[in-house]
Amino acid sequence: MALLGGAVVLSACAGFDENVRSYGVLQAPVELERTAFYPQERYQCGPAALATVLDASGADVELEALTGQVYLPGRQGSLQVELLAAARAHERVPYVIDGTLSAVVAELDAGRPVLVLQNLGVDWFPQWHYAVIVGVDPLTDRIILRSGTERRRVTPTRTFLHTWRRGGFWAMVVLPPGEIPALPDKVRYFESVAAVEATGHLESAYAAWQAGVDRWPGDATALFGQASAAYELGHYAEAEAVYRQLLSTQPDLHPARNNLAYVLLAQGRKAEALAEIRWILARIADGDRNREIYEDSYRDIAGQ
Repeated sequence: MALLGGAVVLSACAGFDENVRSYGVLQAPVELERTAFYPQERYQCGPAALATVLDASGADVELEALTGQVYLPGRQGSLQVELLAAARAHERVPYVIDGTLSAVVAELDAGRPVLVLQNLGVDWFPQWHYAVIVGVDPLTDRIILRSGTERRRVTPTRTFLHTWRRGGFWAMVVLPPGEIPALPDKVRYFESVAAVEATGHLESAYAAWQAGVDRWPGDATALFGQASAAYELGHYAEAEAVYRQLLSTQPDLHPARNNLAYVLLAQGRKAEALAEIRWILARIADGDRNREIYEDSYRDIAGQ
């Protein structure tokens, strides 16, 4: 029996009018001039854009290898799911931000360029394109992009918004483990971290969960994630302390108690581990669909 947990990936977007209004409150231009530039080959804007934001996060980038990970020859392009997976493979936390210019500017102010999906065609005949926003200038009403073969493509804001709208206002940043998005959605951040952990990059997930605990002290999901990652890394004393912290306020959080039992077992405390599972079984109804999970845990621990 393994430790218990799970997650789903979310996205968020906004409307055209909301973006126009949010852009109108901006005051000063911002541009990340030092952002790297990877000129795209034919149809390969996805790898080039991803390389740009990975490089900005401090990851080692080899464009040729990255192309092999995310470029789909049959589609002559890349899907968002491939970009997200490739970012995780580089031990980074890809995070889909709100589809608003306010969210974009907040990330730029934090020093992070933003990868966006555009449709440069029309709704009924799309021409999908990935680019990276490196700056906005409300004084001249322009968006500044690393795009295609142009290191500094300057586009009127409304023109950009139309192409971005046709791309669903989809945008992402790449976070080094331990960094939090500028305007974080807590649930979306936790799910992003859980997806990294599921790839087996435990050190990265551990740092990201700790950042979540620092940002949202006492949050049960963040604590649960921190404890699970600590266990997987062999930090048993820390994992035990965090699970006990969770159970001190939520004693009926059965997955945490189940996992505590495995932490105790890992420390050679089998009797204490079995006592934790008995505590669950004494309180869970015979007809509860989760009872079998904890019965399996009891048999597993007893047999070791």
